[in-house]
Amino acid sequence: MASSPPEALGIPAGAGSAVDDPDQGAAWVRSEFGRGPVAPSFARRSWQRYRTNQPAMVALVGFVLIVLFVLSAGLLARITGHPFEGVDLPRKLAPPRTDGFVLGSDALGRDLMVRLAYGGRISLLVAGIAGITTLVIGGLLGAISGYFGGFVDGVLMRLVDILLTIPGLSLLILIFSVYSPSPVEIALILALFGWAGLARVIRAQVLSLRTSEHVMAARVIGATDRRIVLHHIIPNVLPTLLVFASLAIPGLILTEAALSFLGFGVRIPTPSWGNMLQDAEDYYRLSWTNAFIPGFMIYLTVLCTNLIGDALRDAFDPRLNR
Repeated sequence: MASSPPEALGIPAGAGSAVDDPDQGAAWVRSEFGRGPVAPSFARRSWQRYRTNQPAMVALVGFVLIVLFVLSAGLLARITGHPFEGVDLPRKLAPPRTDGFVLGSDALGRDLMVRLAYGGRISLLVAGIAGITTLVIGGLLGAISGYFGGFVDGVLMRLVDILLTIPGLSLLILIFSVYSPSPVEIALILALFGWAGLARVIRAQVLSLRTSEHVMAARVIGATDRRIVLHHIIPNVLPTLLVFASLAIPGLILTEAALSFLGFGVRIPTPSWGNMLQDAEDYYRLSWTNAFIPGFMIYLTVLCTNLIGDALRDAFDPRLNR
C-alpha cells in the first residue's frame, strides 16, 4: 500500500523530510503547534486548593506569627530588660502596660510577655519533636508492615493493638510521677506511645500501593525492597503524613499543656504555657490576665493548626484534587 504524500496529511511540502526523520518531525510539530497546555503538578494543584480556603490562609498567617513570636523570646528579653527567670517582688501582679510590663507580671514580678514567648518555645518544641518522631516511627513501621505482610505484619499490628488499648494520659502521668524528664525527653516519650494510630493508617495505604503498576515495575527491574519502600511507597503516602502531622500537633500541644498544668510535664522554673496556667491558678482572682493570656495562646495555636490541618486534608484529597 502506497504511503500518502505529506500534502495529503496536511503537512506542507517543505516539511516532507520531517516525516521521514522522527526527530525533525517532532521539532516541526512543536514549532507549528507549540507544546500545548501543561497540567499543573499535584503540589501546585494542592496549593491552589489550599489558598482558596480563606480561614486556612488566615490560620497559616497566624501560626507563622506565633512561631516568630516564640523564636524572638531572647530579643524580647533584651528589649524589655526582663529575663524570663528575673524576680521583682515589689512589682508583682502588675497589670498590662504598667511598670514597663507590656502584658503585666506574675506573682513573682516576672515579665509575662517574655515568659509567654519562652513558654511557647518549649511547648512548640515538645509538640514539634513529638510530631516528627511520630511521623518517622509510625510512617516507617506502617510502610514495612503493609509492604512485607505475613509474620512481620502480624507482629507489628499486634503491637499497635496493644498500644491503642493503653490509656495514654494515665500512663504518662504514672511515668512522669517517678521520673522528671527534660522537654526533649517528654517529646520522645509522647511519640513512643503515639505512633500506633498513624502506623495503622499508613499500613492500609501501603497494602493498596504494593500491587500498583509502578511498584511492580520497580520490582521487575530489580529494585531492592528497601529502595521500593523509601523511593516508591513513602513518597506516595507523604500527603497523608503531612495531614496527620498538622492534625496531631494540636493534640500534642494540649497533652503537654495538660501534663505541665498537673505538674507532671515541664517543671518550674522552665516556663511552658501549661505550667504558666498552673502558676496562675492560685491568684487568678487578683490578676485574671495571668490565667487568660497563656490559655488564649494555647487556644489560638491549637485553632490555627487545626484549621491548617483540615485545609491540608481537603487539598490533598485525590477525589477533590483533579
